[in-house]
Amino acid sequence: MSNSQKIEDVIIIGGACAGLTAGIYTARANLNPLLIEGYQSGGQLMLTSEVENYPGFPEGILGPDLMQKFRAQAERFGTRFLTKDVTKVDFSKRPFLIQVEKEELKAHAVIISTGASANLLGLQNESRLMGKGVSTCATCDGAFFKDAKVCVAGGGDSALEEAIFLTKFASEVTLIHRRDELRASKIMQDRAHKNKKIKFIWDTVITDVLGQDQMTGLKLKNKKTNAESEIACEGLFVAIGHTPNTKLFKGQLNMHENGYIDTLSNRTQTSVEGVFAAGDVQDHFYRQAVTAAGSGCQAAIECEKFLANR
Repeated sequence: MSNSQKIEDVIIIGGACAGLTAGIYTARANLNPLLIEGYQSGGQLMLTSEVENYPGFPEGILGPDLMQKFRAQAERFGTRFLTKDVTKVDFSKRPFLIQVEKEELKAHAVIISTGASANLLGLQNESRLMGKGVSTCATCDGAFFKDAKVCVAGGGDSALEEAIFLTKFASEVTLIHRRDELRASKIMQDRAHKNKKIKFIWDTVITDVLGQDQMTGLKLKNKKTNAESEIACEGLFVAIGHTPNTKLFKGQLNMHENGYIDTLSNRTQTSVEGVFAAGDVQDHFYRQAVTAAGSGCQAAIECEKFLANR
């Protein structure tokens, strides 16, 4: 039977923490899941070096190695993988239609776990030194910068949260902001200004990251005077927000104003019955590997119950 005729019980879109966990659970529930992992599978952990806060790995584990273990476990229980990108979905009819390049697939249920992408500054050496001093997550990587001098790029609540968190480890945290005032809430500004470890550089943009195998500093440019300078630091935390990977689902599902998929309270059910969303594609608060995996489990259990009741 060709794929165009066969109707899958469940198709999972996205192959990182949430999607692979959903694959493990749905496979063990004998739902024979098809996981479309895309050409860039593994999510943000593929850009992470050492992961020390995922339970079960007391010595830490490299991000890509952790994702490989997730994938191998899902495959062991029978999850099937398609390493292509989804190009279109149609949730207005049943079974649901999932287009993968020129191939059209059908499914009774869908779990969306396409994640979110950290917004980057777009600098020449930023991606090259990602995981080698450059990070997008203080909670993930802050402990690696004990007694170090680090910088944070941004001026909103998330930037100040990162900066305050980093003061637990770093000797000095410098927040670099392109304007002369912060966008963050008053309470967060007050906390940051009262913290003696936090310094501010105003009206300044970062023009490049310095270092060969490890980051050593930043190139800066003052927007008002055009004066260029360099600052020595061992870490740069880019905190200018995340963009959920939800473009594919616009007009198909209800979304928050910030673009994240809207789900029922404490659930993964979306506005379309039988379509579930798990991980960073619907979570703009925690954004951790372990919480993404947890919501992948939730989505799989909800999906199993949905299919059983059909």
